[in-house]
Amino acid sequence: MPAFKLGKLVMRSLFKKPATLMYPVIPRQWQERTRGHIENQINDCIFCSICQKKCPTNAIVVDKANRSWTIERMQCIQCSCCVEVCPKKCLTNENTYTTPSTEKVVDTYIGAAPEPKPVPKAAPAEAKTEAAVKAAPAAEAKSAEETPKQEAKAE
Repeated sequence: MPAFKLGKLVMRSLFKKPATLMYPVIPRQWQERTRGHIENQINDCIFCSICQKKCPTNAIVVDKANRSWTIERMQCIQCSCCVEVCPKKCLTNENTYTTPSTEKVVDTYIGAAPEPKPVPKAAPAEAKTEAAVKAAPAAEAKSAEETPKQEAKAE
């Protein structure tokens, strides 16, 4: 009896596709929900360091002064906490994995220097003097009104 069961299994397997993939020949199709590795669109990043504070393994280091964002790939557990809290949504969780390695991989992204803010132009000197001239008569009128009151009190 067991020989018939084995024969049935062999015949069924001959006409089915293999259960495994021929990996080097046929690359794996990753599903959308697969967690792979964290990517940063560094041009959109404001270096707020919220991702650094929320990372449970301290794999992310943000240096606002040097405008750099560093991640230790071997320390990251792909939990997506940093992706969820990023206010500019510049972090994404890509569905491809990093290349296997025996050494620790540290990726550093350097942001471009921020554009200088335009300095507001100072008002011309003539405008300042005109404002001072207009304010001076008003101040003199107030002091003239107060002077008779003070003299009346003195009498």
